[in-house]
Amino acid sequence: MVNISFRQVQAFICVARCTTFAEAAEKMFISQPALSSAIKKMEIQLGGVLFSRTTRKVDLSPEGALFLPVALRLMNEWEEAFSDLHTLFSLGRGKLSIAAMPSFAAGQLPQILQMYQAEFPNIKMSVADIVMELVYKEVREGRVEIGFTFEHERQEGTIFHPLFTDHFMMILPSEHPLAKLKSIQWQDIVSYPFVAMNKSSAMRGWIENHVQQLGFKLNVVAEAGQLATLGQFVKHGLGVSVVPSLCQEQMSGKGLICMPLKNSGLSKKVGMVKINRSNLSVAADTFWQWVIDNQSKFAQ
Repeated sequence: MVNISFRQVQAFICVARCTTFAEAAEKMFISQPALSSAIKKMEIQLGGVLFSRTTRKVDLSPEGALFLPVALRLMNEWEEAFSDLHTLFSLGRGKLSIAAMPSFAAGQLPQILQMYQAEFPNIKMSVADIVMELVYKEVREGRVEIGFTFEHERQEGTIFHPLFTDHFMMILPSEHPLAKLKSIQWQDIVSYPFVAMNKSSAMRGWIENHVQQLGFKLNVVAEAGQLATLGQFVKHGLGVSVVPSLCQEQMSGKGLICMPLKNSGLSKKVGMVKINRSNLSVAADTFWQWVIDNQSKFAQ
C-alpha cells in the first residue's frame, strides 16, 4: 500500500516548480538533504523516479510530468476540504434542523429564527411542525437536532431546557353563553359539550387528569388530532375546549373567544429538547446556547 504524506506531495510540487533542490528547500524552509530524502522516499514508495537530476538543474521525468497535475488537484482539494470544515466550525456555513409543535412553530419560533439568522445569516434552517409526541421521537432518532415542545413526563434519552410556562385557556364561539361571563371556572365548562384532542395525546391526558382531580368529568363530543382542527370544531359550534395559551393568536384568527380560566391550575413548561448522548453540530450547539442566552425575549 502506497503511503504518501501531504508534506511529500507538497515537496514534489515545490521541486517541480523550481530549477534546483536548493531553491525548493529554501522556499519550504527546510534543509536540502531533508527535501531530497522526502522526494527519494516518495519515489521508492511509488516505484519509479519523478525527477531527472543533473548537477545544475532538476527536471520532471515523463512520469513526474504526468503526476504533477494530479498532485496539484490533490492539494487544491485538500485545502478546499479543510477550508470548508473551518467555515463550518466558524459558523460561516451550516444547517440547523428543528422540530416544533405547531402552536410554537406558528407563534414564538419565527421571531426566534429571525433574530438568530440576523446574527448567523449563513446558517440554513429546516423546520418540521409536528405534534409534541413526534418532536421527542424525531430528536431521539436523530432526524432533527433540536425540538421545541412542552415538557413531557417521559424524557428518556433527551435533555429539556424550559423557556417559559404556558397557562391553558378556554376557547369558545363568540355567540356562546359563556362568552358573556367575566371569568370562567372548570365547573362552568363541564356543563357544556367539550371538544378534545385525541386520546393518545399528552394534552388530552393532562386535561382529563386535572378535571378528574377536581371531581368533574368532561362531556367529550368530538376529538381532533391537531389543535387547528380542534379550533375549527369549536368555531362551528360542536363544543368548547381548553388549549394552551400558545394558540391564542391562531384561535383568535378563527374568530374564537379566548378566555383565561380562573384558578385553572393547569399549566405546562415550554422549552427546547435535545438528545443527551451525542454531540450537536456546531450550528445546533450554538443555537441552543444562543436561545438560552436570549430566552427572556421569548417568554410570554
